[in-house]
Amino acid sequence: MKRLLLGVCVCLIALTLSIAGQPPQSTAARASGIDLAGMDKSVSPRADFYQYVNGTWLTKTPLPPDKPAYGAFDELFDAAERDIRSLIETAAAQKDSAPGTVPQQVGDFFESFMNERRVEELGLAPVKAHLDRIAAVKTMAEFSKVVGELSNIGISGVTGEYIAPDPKNPDANIVRISQGGTSLPQREYYLSADAKYVEIRAKYLDYLTKIFGLMGSQAAAADAKSVLGLETALAKVQWTPVESRDAIKTYNKVPVRNMNTEFPGFDWVEWARVQGYDKTPDVIVSQPSFLSGVGALATETPLDVWKAWLRSKIITSEGRLLSKPVVDANFEFFGRTLNGQPEQRERWKRGVALVQDRMSEAVGKLYVEKHFPPAAKGRMQAMVANLIEAYRQSISTLDWMTADTKKEALAKLAKFTTKIGYPDKFRSYSGLSIKNDDLVGNAERAAKFETDFEIAKLGRPVDRSLWLMAPQEVNAYYNPVQNEIVFPAAILQPPFFTFEADDAVNYGGIGAVIGHEIGHGFDDQGRHYDGDGRLRDWWTKADDEEFRKRAKMLVEQFDAFEPLPGLHVNGSLTLGENIGDLGGLSIAFKAYKVSLAGKPSPQIDGFTGEQRVFIGWAQAWRWKARDESMRVLVTSNPHAPPPYRGGNPPTNIDGFYEAFGVMPGDKMYRAPDQRVRIW
Repeated sequence: MKRLLLGVCVCLIALTLSIAGQPPQSTAARASGIDLAGMDKSVSPRADFYQYVNGTWLTKTPLPPDKPAYGAFDELFDAAERDIRSLIETAAAQKDSAPGTVPQQVGDFFESFMNERRVEELGLAPVKAHLDRIAAVKTMAEFSKVVGELSNIGISGVTGEYIAPDPKNPDANIVRISQGGTSLPQREYYLSADAKYVEIRAKYLDYLTKIFGLMGSQAAAADAKSVLGLETALAKVQWTPVESRDAIKTYNKVPVRNMNTEFPGFDWVEWARVQGYDKTPDVIVSQPSFLSGVGALATETPLDVWKAWLRSKIITSEGRLLSKPVVDANFEFFGRTLNGQPEQRERWKRGVALVQDRMSEAVGKLYVEKHFPPAAKGRMQAMVANLIEAYRQSISTLDWMTADTKKEALAKLAKFTTKIGYPDKFRSYSGLSIKNDDLVGNAERAAKFETDFEIAKLGRPVDRSLWLMAPQEVNAYYNPVQNEIVFPAAILQPPFFTFEADDAVNYGGIGAVIGHEIGHGFDDQGRHYDGDGRLRDWWTKADDEEFRKRAKMLVEQFDAFEPLPGLHVNGSLTLGENIGDLGGLSIAFKAYKVSLAGKPSPQIDGFTGEQRVFIGWAQAWRWKARDESMRVLVTSNPHAPPPYRGGNPPTNIDGFYEAFGVMPGDKMYRAPDQRVRIW
C-alpha cells in the first residue's frame, strides 16, 4: 500500500510540474523580489498581465530535455535535488556507518541504484519470483490474495488505498479505497475516439508487447491486446475526475466482512486481510460502482487475462529498478509518448527520486539540518497569522453570507492548525534492512515498511503530529480531516519567499500560497468539513445556493481557456484549486494592505507595493510545457495550467484594477458584476 494524498488538497502540480525562474540576482531585484529581467515591458499589464510579468523569461528559457514541463516550482525542485544529492552521496561515502542508521540506509539505497553493472547482471531475476507466483495461480480467489500481497510491496493493483482519519469520526483512522487498475493518465485516454488518444493507445499497446516479450512470453502481442482490453473495461466503470472529487458522494462506509456480498466476483475480504485492513471493522469506498465493476469483470474475464494484466503491473511498477531494456521501454512510452520528454533523466536524479520516495522523512531530516534557516520559520508564522486575520475580517464582512453560516466559518478558521518547515519529531526507520547490492529488494522492503507503518495506525488514536509531505518537497497542502495547513521547508525560497525582500512580493508569493491553503478549507469540497475535520453540512440552504452560484461563474471562466486546439480547461475539475487561488491572492492582497497600517506602500524598482503583490503572484506561476504534458495535465489534474492560475485570479480582484489602471476596453478588464467574489 502506498501512502497517498488522496483527499488532501495539494497546492501545486505533482503530476507534470517541475520549476522555473532564476532567483533575483541584482541588488534591486533582491530589494523588490521581482525578476525584472524576466518581464516583457513591451506588453501592457492591462492587455496580458501574465505575459507582461513573464514574457522575456518565457521566450529565453528553454525547456530542459529531461523535463516534460518547466516553471518556478521546478527550479526550486532542481535546487533541492542538488542539495539532497550531496547529502546522499556524503552518506554513501561513509563506509563505517552503523547498520540500520539513516546514513547507512540512505547511502546504501542510493548506491544500489547507481550500481548499473549489478542491475544489468540481474536482468529480470529480481521479479522472477513474483512472475512465477502469478503463473501458479489457479483461481480468482487466489488471484485476489496475490494482488493484495503485491500491493504491500508497492505493486499497483485494482485500487489505490490510504489510511487517514474518518471524515465523520476524525479521531479514528480508517482505510479509504479508491479506483485504480489502469496505467494511462485518465479514462479518456482509453475511451476517446480523438485521433491523439487513438495514437497513444497504439503506442501503449507497443509498450505492452515489448515488456511481455522481455518477460519471455510466447504470445506477447496477444497478451498486450488482452491487457489493453481489460484496462479499457476498467476505465469504462471508473468515475470521472469531477465525480471523484465529491466529498459527499465518495464517502461510502462498508463493513470489511460484507465486501464480498456488496461487490461480488473479486475476493475483497481476502484481499483486505492480507493487507491488514481487517484490523478495522469498516472501510470507506470512494467509488462503489467501480468495485462492483471489478467484481463483474473478475467473473466475466478469463483468469489468464487477469494474470497477464498483473504481470504487466509488476514490470510497470518496478520498471525503473530493472535492466536497461525495461527502463528504456518504460521511458519511451511514459516519458516520451505521454509527456513529450525528449531525454531520460540522469541516473543520479532517478536515484535521488527513488530514495526520497521510499525514505522521505529520513532524507528530510538530513535536509533541514543543513538547509533550513530557523529565522524563516518565524517569519512564516507571522505571515500565517496575518493571513488568518485577513480571512477573519473578510468572512466577517461578507455581504452574501448569513450570520449563522458566518459563525460556523469563523469557528472553523479559528481552529486551523499550521505546520511549517518540518515535523517536530521525525519518523524512525529502525528495522528497515537496506543492502548496497539489492536494489529491488530495498525498494520492496521500504514499501513494506511504509505499509506496516500505515497499518499500525488502525485501532490507535489519530496522531496529528504526522506530516503527509517531506520537508524537502516543493509543495504545500491542506488536510480537511485535520483542518491543517502545511508548508514544507523547500517551498520557502524565491520566488515564493525571499527573506531579504520587501514584504509585498512575499505576500504575492508565499502569502498567496498560505491563503490558497486556508482557502481550501472553504472551497467547493473543503467547505463540507467543520473546524474539527468532521464531514457535516453547516451551511444554510440560502448560503449554499449563493456559494454555488458564485462558484459556477468561476467554472465558466476556466472552461473558456483553451491551452491546445480543442482542449479546454475543465473548470469543474479545477474548481477547488481555482477557489484556493482566488481566495489566496485576494486575501494576501488584503493582508498586505493591513500590514501597511494606513501608510502608503514604498515604491521599489518603479512599482508600488500593491503592484508588486500581483507581480509576485504572476512570476511564481511562470511555466511552459510540451503539448503532450499539457494534455495529461488538463485531462487528469485538478490544477489548471499555471499560466491561467497566474493570469486569471487578478481579473477578479478590484485592487488589481486600481494598481494597474485597468479600464473598460482593456483585455484584462472584467465588468464588476462578472468578477467572482467568494471569500
